[in-house]
Amino acid sequence: MFEEYLNILGSISTLSPISKEALSEHISVKNVPKGDFVLKFGETCRHIYFVNRGFVRIFYYKGDKDITEWFADEKQFFFSITSYFQNGPSRLIIEAIEDCEIIQLSKEGQDLLRRTNLEISNLILGFYSRSLILSQKRMESLQFETASNRYQNLIENQPNILNKVPLQHIASFLGITQETLSRIRANL
Repeated sequence: MFEEYLNILGSISTLSPISKEALSEHISVKNVPKGDFVLKFGETCRHIYFVNRGFVRIFYYKGDKDITEWFADEKQFFFSITSYFQNGPSRLIIEAIEDCEIIQLSKEGQDLLRRTNLEISNLILGFYSRSLILSQKRMESLQFETASNRYQNLIENQPNILNKVPLQHIASFLGITQETLSRIRANL
């Protein structure tokens, strides 16, 4: 099961068989039923997660509203960035929208290996770089694109989201109301 995952890691940064074997010791699988949580509010994020099977939503509460920050589909990585780096409680909640098989790469293992293995250090740098780029692209999208453009980009780049989550979650992810999303969809 881990072979495909390790190959995906190898596509981020070259990994020798020795590095893959070292990483394998710090990988585990977590099965999360639909509606349960990969990470609850207040828990500390101690892994970089990978959706091997399923779909997750990452959100937080602002007052009495839940705000969707991100979706992760199969073969995508995710984690609570602030909790992970500050080793503190997460404000983000990660929910399984479908039954999920999550592969977890432990932070403790990464920290240990990156000090002694240049390939793994480069892999971790690749994770962090990708995460920063995605975060900046998301922020730029919210700041500079119209709501209609954000929706069109979403359906072009992740069309299966429309079949997996309620429109209220899509609207909050896009930074708009559900009514605005309905108007945008009616005009397309």
